[in-house]
Amino acid sequence: MIRSLSVSLGLNLLLVFIPVALGLVLLGADPRLVFFSSALAIVPLAGLMGRATEELASRVGAGLGALLNASLGNAAELIIAIAALREGLQDMVKASITGSIIGNILLVLGLAMVAGGLRYERQRFNQTAAGMGASLLLLSAVGLVVPALFDLTVVEEGVPVEHELSVDISGVLFGIYLLSLVFSLKTHRHLYAGTADASQRAEHQTWGLGRAIGVLVAVTVGIAAMSECLVGAVQPTAERLGLTQVFVGVILVALVGNAAEHSTAVLVARKDKMDLAFGIAVGSSVQVALFVAPVLVFASYLLGAPMDLIFTPFEVAAVTVSVLIVGFISMDGESHWMEGVMLVGVYLILAIAFYFLPG
Repeated sequence: MIRSLSVSLGLNLLLVFIPVALGLVLLGADPRLVFFSSALAIVPLAGLMGRATEELASRVGAGLGALLNASLGNAAELIIAIAALREGLQDMVKASITGSIIGNILLVLGLAMVAGGLRYERQRFNQTAAGMGASLLLLSAVGLVVPALFDLTVVEEGVPVEHELSVDISGVLFGIYLLSLVFSLKTHRHLYAGTADASQRAEHQTWGLGRAIGVLVAVTVGIAAMSECLVGAVQPTAERLGLTQVFVGVILVALVGNAAEHSTAVLVARKDKMDLAFGIAVGSSVQVALFVAPVLVFASYLLGAPMDLIFTPFEVAAVTVSVLIVGFISMDGESHWMEGVMLVGVYLILAIAFYFLPG
């Protein structure tokens, strides 16, 4: 009964906020109004995505459920980034990649650990699966560090060589991502099945498989549309609020792009499903680093605006520190609310630093 009421409330909120946001865009309203109305429209959409993901996970396991959530959640971000590339905003696209990685593994995972830890004294997740996620994150950090070091040490080689290096590294990262899917969905899928028993899985199977997938796809389209409106208003809103382009890309755009992961990870963590919460948060960061970033590099050439993987030293340092902290916390396969507080604290420290970083 409560679940049906929450879905009904979400649909009612959508009927209110989405037309308002679209109407403000068409009327050319103040960008700040467009920004906040679009953000409000994303909230119920993210809630519905969380419900559909939970339904899918109860049928296909935490591993595939988390992958579907991360993929559809990142679809909106990919669409927005490609639109930004068309406008020649390569630096903002790269900043949003950095923000998505640190946002998912610090803020999303941290909030999930806090939400679940306040309800359960200790929550467990598969140590091997978590270790694999942390290792893939470390690999993604290497993929960022090497181009940055190359840019600092071999300046005389010029931009063409840096672009070729970025394309080659993107190919390696993309190949490793495909192999990681084989590992998690085929050869070692039992590690990603989650810890819920049969009675718990049956309890959440109130939607059919087709309905759950249909809702996920429809919600993703809605999030993409609202995100497009929101990102279109981000720059003028940031200028009026006195925010730098770096802060906009790393914090604001990334927060919007990760809205679906935020709500879903917290929702399932509150139900003691940390395998699924961990898979959503870390899996989304892995997908951004190993799939979304390479795809954007390849797409940039098709759009005639080549993008490289050379991030600023501070962005590289932020990602590296975040990855090392998450790897350390996930080593024991257990979590509690204080670990979540620490992750959120690191995110806030980085956000403050990006705020004061010159644009």
